[in-house]
Parts: sequence; C-alpha cells; structure tokens
Amino acid sequence: MRFLLLPLLIFLGLSLKSQCKIYKLASNGDTLNCIDLKDLKQGKWIQTYPKLRGEPGYEEEGIYKNNKKEGMWRRYNLMGDLLAQENYKWGNKSGRCFYFTLMGLEHEESWRAVNPNQAYDTIEVQDLINPNKYEKVIIKTDGNSLKHGIWKYYIPGTGKLMETQEYFMNRLKTTEEDLAVIGDTLQEKQSSKKDSIATVKPKTKETIEFDKKNPKKTKPKTGRTIQ
Repeated sequence: MRFLLLPLLIFLGLSLKSQCKIYKLASNGDTLNCIDLKDLKQGKWIQTYPKLRGEPGYEEEGIYKNNKKEGMWRRYNLMGDLLAQENYKWGNKSGRCFYFTLMGLEHEESWRAVNPNQAYDTIEVQDLINPNKYEKVIIKTDGNSLKHGIWKYYIPGTGKLMETQEYFMNRLKTTEEDLAVIGDTLQEKQSSKKDSIATVKPKTKETIEFDKKNPKKTKPKTGRTIQ
C-alpha cells in the first residue's frame, strides 16, 4: 500500500507545481509561496518582513486563496515567538483573533467578515423585549471586516481578565442598563397603544341607525384659502 501511495503523492506534488508560475520548496518538499499563471497567490505562504523605520520585523504564515487570506494565519517575531493568531474569510478578518506578548495572551478580538462581492448582508438582530426572538435585517456593506462580538483584554502573564467590550456590526453595544431602559420604553409605548385602542368603544345599533338617517354634510372644496 505504501508503494502505491508514494507515486500518487509525487503526482499531486508535480500537479500543484505545474499550476505555479513562481514557487518555493520547503525543507520537507512542500510547495510554498505559489503564484499561479494568473499572478494570484495560492496555497501555503510564509512571508518575512524585516525591521523598517524603527518597527520590529515579523514573519507570518497561512493560506492564500485567489490572492486573499483564508483560514488561520499566525504571526511571529523574528525570534520565533508567537504574536498573533488571526482568522480570515474572503481576505477579511473573521471570527476570533488572538494577540500575544512575550508574557502571554494580551487580548482577543471578534470580527465578522463581509463578502466583498456582495453589496448587502443579512444579519439577525436580537429583540430588546424578548431575548429569545431574532429578526433578520438586511444592511448595506462596504466589503470590509466589522467588529462583531466580544472583545476581551487580559493582564499578560496572569491570564486575568481586565476588560470586556461587545460590538455589534462595528458599533460598541450599550450597557445592559441602557438596553433595559430602552426595553421599558418600548413596553410603555406598546401598552399606551393598547390602552388607546381599548378606550375606543364600538358603536351601538341605535347609533349606527341614527348616523344613517342624519349623515354629516361636508362643504365642497372651492380651492380658496380662508383668511
């Protein structure tokens, strides 16, 4: 079985390389940094950025799909220490991303990737009164990533949570107290509407008969303005 798999792996490797106009070979024989015949980045990439204008250099690795980052990407300093783990979709940040210092996890972010090929996106919005009820809303997008979800900040070296923020489609959500006030206001408005409807009594049979015999006359419109 081993002898049958070896030619297959060699064939697949040669097939991938034939699709690349430019590529590199890793020490284990993997194809890296492929640029296809359409000049698009494809497959696994390792990119190194040297120090520049006082900014420290770094190295990153991940997958490109049609010139856009896809899936998990990792970033390291030039000494090999992990600096970040970021998730991508359509070339935009998507889902949870983690950032580190030499002492450990510093903070984590939550993003919602937006398809750059679509001008609108559909999201589910939670009802302020009934938290178990959601409504689908269509919004216009600009094709970028949106801050969406829980962001957490830690004290490096201790793992202790220092601060938490929650974003909804790039906007910092209000506090629970604010939401409660909004919910109470909406409930009051709905109650007042119900009360006003309840105060309108239906007409009796006698009233209906009287209105038929004595219809209200309306003055004809002359087009003149009363001064």
